[in-house]
Amino acid sequence: MSSLDGVVDAGALLRAWRQRRRFSQQELSNRSRVSTRHLSRVETGRAHPSAEMLLHLAEHLDLPLRDRDRMLLAGGYAPRYGARSRDDALTAVVLEGLRGLLDAHLPYPALILDTYWDLVDANEAAGTLLTGCAPELLEPPVNVVRVCLHPDGISSRIRNLDTWAAHLHRQVNRRAERTHDPRHRELAEEIASYRPCGTSVPHTSGPVLTLELDAGDGVLRFFSASAQLDTATDVALEGLHVETFLPADAETRRRLG
Repeated sequence: MSSLDGVVDAGALLRAWRQRRRFSQQELSNRSRVSTRHLSRVETGRAHPSAEMLLHLAEHLDLPLRDRDRMLLAGGYAPRYGARSRDDALTAVVLEGLRGLLDAHLPYPALILDTYWDLVDANEAAGTLLTGCAPELLEPPVNVVRVCLHPDGISSRIRNLDTWAAHLHRQVNRRAERTHDPRHRELAEEIASYRPCGTSVPHTSGPVLTLELDAGDGVLRFFSASAQLDTATDVALEGLHVETFLPADAETRRRLG
């Protein structure tokens, strides 16, 4: 449960998020060009900010869209960001465009993931990554972080498991720190329970961190690249990203090409 559950005052929400970002009133004032006096009055409820002012401050605090809507509601305004179904016509157009990127990435694996790393879609080559995974972990919603690190997932095939686990754990922790979403916190705790995830920088002898995957008769080596949908104005699309895997050596390229 979020520490902000039950908080319904816009000023209190603003103060809580400012403190979460470790901003003083002066720093937020400098960033937003709103006076510290006015910020103080908003936070204590002595001033009633406009919807535009709340959104302006939310932007400088880098609030997730869901929490921007929550702040608007707490201020007495209608939310600006919806949460359309993926079957909605406008959302479907966006997803269709992203699916085109999956096909274009063949013969290498590519996936569309949501903000929780749940699988939205994948190309045919993604099966290369999932070989040996327990069927129950592939029942929707499929969480790719869980699939990687769960003892019944593909962890036994990952040659550099300690390094890859630490990398994934840091990613989840960073997102949890930004969003303060309980689901991100729960995922971070879950994957930490599978094996100790260190906080040191991953060791790698190459120019990029690679995923080294046992393929039975050899090792497939990939580096990943992620493209996020940064222009989302809908809660359902925020955090949506395409995760692509590219061959990190000539042998992997030869085997998959």
